[in-house]
Amino acid sequence: MTEDTKIGGPAGKFPATRLSAVLAARSDDPAERSRALEAIAAAYWKPIYKYLRIRWGKSNEDAKDLTQDFFAKLFEKEYLDDFDPAKARLRTFLRICADRFVANESKAAKRLKRGGGAPHLSLDFDAAENELQRAKPLAQLTASPESVDDFLEKEFIRSLFGLAVDQLRSECESRGKQIHFRLFQIYDLEADGASNYAELAKEFQIAPTDVTNYLAFARREFRRIALERLREMTASEKEFRREARALLGVIPE
Repeated sequence: MTEDTKIGGPAGKFPATRLSAVLAARSDDPAERSRALEAIAAAYWKPIYKYLRIRWGKSNEDAKDLTQDFFAKLFEKEYLDDFDPAKARLRTFLRICADRFVANESKAAKRLKRGGGAPHLSLDFDAAENELQRAKPLAQLTASPESVDDFLEKEFIRSLFGLAVDQLRSECESRGKQIHFRLFQIYDLEADGASNYAELAKEFQIAPTDVTNYLAFARREFRRIALERLREMTASEKEFRREARALLGVIPE
Protein backbone atom coordinates (compact mmCIF):
# COMPACT_ATOMS: atom_id res chain seq x y z
CA MET A 1 0.00 0.00 0.00
CA THR A 2 1.16 3.53 -0.72
CA GLU A 3 -1.34 5.66 1.15
CA ASP A 4 -0.41 9.21 2.14
CA THR A 5 -1.34 11.20 5.19
CA LYS A 6 -1.56 14.98 5.06
CA ILE A 7 1.08 15.55 7.71
CA GLY A 8 2.58 12.12 8.11
CA GLY A 9 3.73 12.01 4.51
CA PRO A 10 3.91 9.01 2.22
CA ALA A 11 4.02 5.53 3.61
CA GLY A 12 7.47 4.01 3.53
CA LYS A 13 10.44 2.92 5.57
CA PHE A 14 10.73 3.65 9.24
CA PRO A 15 13.65 5.71 10.56
CA ALA A 16 16.71 3.90 11.81
CA THR A 17 16.05 2.30 15.18
CA ARG A 18 16.79 4.69 18.05
CA LEU A 19 17.46 3.82 21.63
CA SER A 20 14.16 3.57 23.46
CA ALA A 21 13.89 5.99 26.36
CA VAL A 22 11.72 3.39 28.08
CA LEU A 23 14.63 0.94 28.07
CA ALA A 24 17.31 3.58 28.65
CA ALA A 25 15.49 4.68 31.81
CA ARG A 26 16.75 1.45 33.37
CA SER A 27 20.36 2.05 32.39
CA ASP A 28 23.16 1.84 34.92
CA ASP A 29 24.61 5.02 33.40
CA PRO A 30 23.18 7.94 35.44
CA ALA A 31 23.51 10.42 32.55
CA GLU A 32 21.75 8.12 30.10
CA ARG A 33 19.06 7.32 32.63
CA SER A 34 18.47 10.99 33.37
CA ARG A 35 18.17 11.90 29.67
CA ALA A 36 15.69 9.07 29.15
CA LEU A 37 13.53 10.06 32.10
CA GLU A 38 13.51 13.68 30.97
CA ALA A 39 12.32 12.57 27.52
CA ILE A 40 9.49 10.58 29.10
CA ALA A 41 8.53 13.47 31.36
CA ALA A 42 8.50 15.88 28.40
CA ALA A 43 6.06 13.65 26.53
CA TYR A 44 3.78 12.76 29.45
CA TRP A 45 3.68 15.59 31.98
CA LYS A 46 0.88 17.46 30.23
CA PRO A 47 -1.40 14.41 29.74
CA ILE A 48 -0.86 13.44 33.39
CA TYR A 49 -1.64 16.98 34.58
CA LYS A 50 -4.89 17.02 32.63
CA TYR A 51 -5.72 13.51 33.78
CA LEU A 52 -5.37 14.58 37.42
CA ARG A 53 -7.65 17.55 36.79
CA ILE A 54 -10.33 15.38 35.19
CA ARG A 55 -10.13 11.92 36.73
CA TRP A 56 -9.33 13.05 40.26
CA GLY A 57 -11.07 16.42 40.21
CA LYS A 58 -7.95 18.21 41.43
CA SER A 59 -7.74 21.99 41.43
CA ASN A 60 -5.32 23.75 39.13
CA GLU A 61 -2.79 24.29 41.93
CA ASP A 62 -3.12 20.80 43.41
CA ALA A 63 -2.71 19.22 39.97
CA LYS A 64 0.44 21.26 39.40
CA ASP A 65 1.96 20.07 42.69
CA LEU A 66 0.95 16.47 42.13
CA THR A 67 2.33 16.43 38.59
CA GLN A 68 5.69 17.78 39.71
CA ASP A 69 5.77 15.36 42.64
CA PHE A 70 4.72 12.38 40.53
CA PHE A 71 7.52 12.82 38.02
CA ALA A 72 10.01 13.54 40.79
CA LYS A 73 9.04 10.23 42.36
CA LEU A 74 9.16 8.53 38.97
CA PHE A 75 12.84 9.56 38.85
CA GLU A 76 13.68 8.82 42.46
CA LYS A 77 11.81 5.57 43.09
CA GLU A 78 12.61 3.96 39.75
CA TYR A 79 8.99 3.13 38.94
CA LEU A 80 9.93 2.17 35.39
CA ASP A 81 11.94 -0.80 36.64
CA ASP A 82 8.57 -2.48 37.17
CA PHE A 83 7.24 -1.65 33.70
CA ASP A 84 6.58 -4.70 31.53
CA PRO A 85 5.93 -3.64 27.91
CA ALA A 86 4.48 -7.10 27.20
CA LYS A 87 1.59 -6.36 29.55
CA ALA A 88 0.74 -2.71 28.85
CA ARG A 89 1.71 0.40 26.96
CA LEU A 90 3.79 2.99 28.76
CA ARG A 91 0.93 5.50 29.03
CA THR A 92 -1.31 2.85 30.61
CA PHE A 93 1.42 2.01 33.11
CA LEU A 94 1.96 5.70 33.95
CA ARG A 95 -1.78 6.22 34.43
CA ILE A 96 -1.92 3.33 36.90
CA CYS A 97 1.15 4.70 38.71
CA ALA A 98 -0.46 8.14 38.84
CA ASP A 99 -3.66 6.70 40.31
CA ARG A 100 -1.71 4.90 43.02
CA PHE A 101 0.40 7.97 43.70
CA VAL A 102 -2.61 10.25 44.14
CA ALA A 103 -4.38 7.70 46.35
CA ASN A 104 -1.30 7.40 48.56
CA GLU A 105 -0.83 11.16 48.67
CA SER A 106 -4.42 11.61 49.75
CA LYS A 107 -4.00 9.08 52.54
CA ALA A 108 -0.78 10.64 53.73
CA ALA A 109 -2.15 14.18 53.33
CA LYS A 110 1.28 15.50 52.53
CA ARG A 111 3.48 16.23 49.55
CA LEU A 112 6.60 14.35 48.52
CA LYS A 113 9.71 16.37 49.29
CA ARG A 114 11.65 16.52 46.06
CA GLY A 115 15.41 16.26 46.11
CA GLY A 116 18.24 13.86 45.50
CA GLY A 117 18.81 13.14 41.84
CA ALA A 118 15.40 14.28 40.63
CA PRO A 119 15.68 17.04 38.00
CA HIS A 120 13.70 20.24 38.18
CA LEU A 121 10.99 20.21 35.53
CA SER A 122 10.11 23.56 34.00
CA LEU A 123 6.50 22.99 32.97
CA ASP A 124 4.11 25.42 31.26
CA PHE A 125 1.04 24.66 33.35
CA ASP A 126 -0.80 27.77 32.13
CA ALA A 127 -0.70 26.49 28.55
CA ALA A 128 -1.89 23.06 29.67
CA GLU A 129 -4.76 24.57 31.64
CA ASN A 130 -5.81 26.75 28.68
CA GLU A 131 -5.89 23.68 26.45
CA LEU A 132 -7.97 21.83 29.02
CA GLN A 133 -10.52 24.62 29.27
CA ARG A 134 -10.92 24.66 25.48
CA ALA A 135 -11.76 20.93 25.52
CA LYS A 136 -15.34 19.67 25.78
CA PRO A 137 -17.02 20.13 29.18
CA LEU A 138 -15.30 18.26 31.99
CA ALA A 139 -18.59 16.62 32.92
CA GLN A 140 -18.55 14.82 29.57
CA LEU A 141 -14.96 13.72 30.04
CA THR A 142 -15.69 12.20 33.44
CA ALA A 143 -18.80 10.33 32.33
CA SER A 144 -17.05 6.96 32.32
CA PRO A 145 -13.62 5.39 32.82
CA GLU A 146 -13.53 4.67 29.09
CA SER A 147 -13.98 8.34 28.20
CA VAL A 148 -11.15 9.34 30.54
CA ASP A 149 -8.82 6.71 29.08
CA ASP A 150 -9.70 7.88 25.59
CA PHE A 151 -8.99 11.46 26.62
CA LEU A 152 -5.60 10.50 28.05
CA GLU A 153 -4.75 8.67 24.83
CA LYS A 154 -5.58 11.73 22.74
CA GLU A 155 -3.61 13.99 25.05
CA PHE A 156 -0.52 11.83 24.64
CA ILE A 157 -0.84 12.18 20.86
CA ARG A 158 -1.32 15.94 21.22
CA SER A 159 1.76 16.17 23.44
CA LEU A 160 3.93 14.09 21.11
CA PHE A 161 2.88 16.08 18.04
CA GLY A 162 3.40 19.35 19.93
CA LEU A 163 6.98 18.36 20.77
CA ALA A 164 7.54 17.39 17.14
CA VAL A 165 6.23 20.74 15.91
CA ASP A 166 8.46 22.63 18.36
CA GLN A 167 11.50 20.64 17.23
CA LEU A 168 10.64 21.19 13.57
CA ARG A 169 10.37 24.94 14.17
CA SER A 170 13.76 24.99 15.87
CA GLU A 171 15.44 22.93 13.16
CA CYS A 172 13.96 25.03 10.36
CA GLU A 173 15.13 28.21 12.05
CA SER A 174 18.65 26.86 12.49
CA ARG A 175 18.78 25.86 8.81
CA GLY A 176 17.36 29.12 7.46
CA LYS A 177 14.10 27.47 6.41
CA GLN A 178 11.66 29.62 8.31
CA ILE A 179 9.34 29.91 5.30
CA HIS A 180 9.16 26.13 5.07
CA PHE A 181 7.93 25.93 8.65
CA ARG A 182 5.56 28.88 8.29
CA LEU A 183 3.90 27.30 5.25
CA PHE A 184 3.51 24.05 7.17
CA GLN A 185 2.09 25.92 10.14
CA ILE A 186 -0.45 27.84 8.06
CA TYR A 187 -1.56 25.09 5.71
CA ASP A 188 -1.40 22.00 7.91
CA LEU A 189 -1.77 23.24 11.49
CA GLU A 190 -3.97 26.33 11.50
CA ALA A 191 -7.69 25.76 11.02
CA ASP A 192 -8.13 29.17 9.38
CA GLY A 193 -5.05 28.89 7.14
CA ALA A 194 -4.88 29.66 3.42
CA SER A 195 -7.15 27.46 1.32
CA ASN A 196 -4.77 26.82 -1.58
CA TYR A 197 -1.17 26.95 -2.72
CA ALA A 198 -1.77 29.97 -4.96
CA GLU A 199 -2.72 32.11 -1.96
CA LEU A 200 0.38 30.99 -0.09
CA ALA A 201 2.61 31.66 -3.07
CA LYS A 202 1.23 35.17 -3.33
CA GLU A 203 1.57 35.85 0.40
CA PHE A 204 5.19 34.69 0.56
CA GLN A 205 6.13 35.93 -2.91
CA ILE A 206 7.34 32.56 -4.11
CA ALA A 207 6.36 30.27 -6.97
CA PRO A 208 3.50 27.78 -6.46
CA THR A 209 5.99 24.98 -7.15
CA ASP A 210 8.09 26.28 -4.24
CA VAL A 211 5.05 26.00 -1.97
CA THR A 212 4.71 22.36 -3.01
CA ASN A 213 8.39 21.63 -2.43
CA TYR A 214 8.62 23.53 0.87
CA LEU A 215 5.55 21.81 2.28
CA ALA A 216 6.85 18.42 1.16
CA PHE A 217 10.11 19.12 3.01
CA ALA A 218 8.37 20.28 6.19
CA ARG A 219 5.98 17.32 6.22
CA ARG A 220 8.80 14.87 5.65
CA GLU A 221 10.83 16.36 8.49
CA PHE A 222 7.81 16.46 10.78
CA ARG A 223 7.15 12.80 10.07
CA ARG A 224 10.79 11.94 10.82
CA ILE A 225 10.79 13.87 14.09
CA ALA A 226 7.43 12.51 15.21
CA LEU A 227 8.55 8.94 14.54
CA GLU A 228 11.79 9.50 16.42
CA ARG A 229 9.83 10.86 19.39
CA LEU A 230 7.43 7.94 19.18
CA ARG A 231 10.30 5.46 19.04
CA GLU A 232 11.61 6.85 22.31
CA MET A 233 8.28 6.16 23.97
CA THR A 234 8.01 2.52 22.89
CA ALA A 235 9.85 -0.50 24.23
CA SER A 236 9.97 -2.75 21.18
CA GLU A 237 10.01 -2.61 17.40
CA LYS A 238 6.62 -4.32 17.29
CA GLU A 239 5.05 -1.72 19.56
CA PHE A 240 6.71 1.08 17.61
CA ARG A 241 5.33 -0.15 14.29
CA ARG A 242 1.86 -0.61 15.74
CA GLU A 243 1.84 2.88 17.24
CA ALA A 244 3.24 4.46 14.08
CA ARG A 245 0.51 2.94 11.95
CA ALA A 246 -2.18 4.08 14.40
CA LEU A 247 -0.90 7.63 14.93
CA LEU A 248 0.65 8.59 11.59
CA GLY A 249 -0.81 6.14 9.12
CA VAL A 250 2.69 4.90 8.28
CA ILE A 251 2.59 1.44 6.79
CA PRO A 252 5.71 -0.77 6.95
CA GLU A 253 7.04 -2.19 3.72
